[in-house]
Amino acid sequence: MDVLCSVAFPRRTGQRSGGLNQSVLNPSRNPMEQDVESPAIIRPSKLPKQAREDLPKQLADIDGVKRKIQRYVQKDGKCNVHHGNVRETYRYLTDIFTTLVDLKWRFNLFIFVLVYTVTWLFFGFMWWLIAYLRGDLDHIADNQWTPCVNNLNGFVSAFLFSIETETTIGYGYRVITDKCPEGIVLLLVQSVLGSIVNAFMVGCMFVKISQPKKRAETLVFSTNAVISMRDGRLCLMFRVGDLRNSHIVEASIRAKLIKSKQTKEGEFIPLNQTDINVGYDTGDDRLFLVSPLIICHEINQNSPFWEISQAHLAKEELEIVVILEGMVEATGMTCQARSSYVGSEIKWGYRFTPVLTLEDGFYEVDYNSFHDIYETNTPSCSAKELADMTSRARLPLTWSLASKLSQQGLPESALEGQDKKTELDTQEEGQQTERNGDIANIESESKV
Repeated sequence: MDVLCSVAFPRRTGQRSGGLNQSVLNPSRNPMEQDVESPAIIRPSKLPKQAREDLPKQLADIDGVKRKIQRYVQKDGKCNVHHGNVRETYRYLTDIFTTLVDLKWRFNLFIFVLVYTVTWLFFGFMWWLIAYLRGDLDHIADNQWTPCVNNLNGFVSAFLFSIETETTIGYGYRVITDKCPEGIVLLLVQSVLGSIVNAFMVGCMFVKISQPKKRAETLVFSTNAVISMRDGRLCLMFRVGDLRNSHIVEASIRAKLIKSKQTKEGEFIPLNQTDINVGYDTGDDRLFLVSPLIICHEINQNSPFWEISQAHLAKEELEIVVILEGMVEATGMTCQARSSYVGSEIKWGYRFTPVLTLEDGFYEVDYNSFHDIYETNTPSCSAKELADMTSRARLPLTWSLASKLSQQGLPESALEGQDKKTELDTQEEGQQTERNGDIANIESESKV
């Protein structure tokens, strides 16, 4: 027997309805089941926690209080993401070099000291063990006895000899003799392993010290992004600058829109990333960053801000992440600087204050005005509405008349009647002109 059921796809997040969505009123309810009507018993689907709980938060604020937007990337470029429930921790040990480099300085220094101390203690114990097994400790004052290591009389002296051997200091007081083959083998092993430990630990410290993360501290982004008109088009702009005299080679800029969305099938995608074109097709994304530059994104049909107006922007929960990449001129290492702008940091109808002035033989940059903006005349409508109004202004008179009548709410029949009346009037004027011409010709002939 067939079971009939009617399935209605869930509404999109951006759509408005007469009342609150049921998932908002009941957050514990599964969002995938809210619009399913069936006489059969439906088992609750095992959705992730984010899919069950994040969707109602994105739809509405029940208490009427606007929630604080959680940043995906902090203003200083740090990603606000924590990795939890990582079970395959052995993967960190397979790449131990990168793991040590990524550790904080206090842990890195602790491991650095610990590794050297452990190796010195281990080989010091081995030298003491050889002296103990050979009986060197029982013949310390015997000049006729040839020990493995001269002047080694206990564990402390064995530890000091281990440090001298591994660091190749060689004070000359304690020295290995040729009557100890096991000591010669241990000397070779400690020399090789000591070189490996030195190369590994010193390499980690060198890479950590020379990391270009601190170079990104001198790459600055404007505090706010602005939206205003440029060359007759609505544009989103922000400013970047470099505080150092050494330049960033092959600098390039990228931008991403971070915003949650819901697909037509009802799938909720948290923190969906959409590319924002900042000149990729024209090459404007490759920067010659000598002085501060204003990065411009033209809001066109391919832009995610195409249908967003000033009023709509204040209600949107979005974040723009900007990424500046390039090579450090001094070291040749790749450097990346990041920042972000939430909806409240995007100022509609503003421009950036100029910071570059021409002095006597050089250009001077005033970084005191780097973050300053000033207000300018900018339409509050979206770029789509602005394009529609511009296209209507370029239409012929008959089309513009019909569009004005349609905006006034006249029915289509009245518009058609108005068009027919206009055509009839035009035809009557033409016939009247022809009759007037014929009458003039007859009068001229009669006079002749």
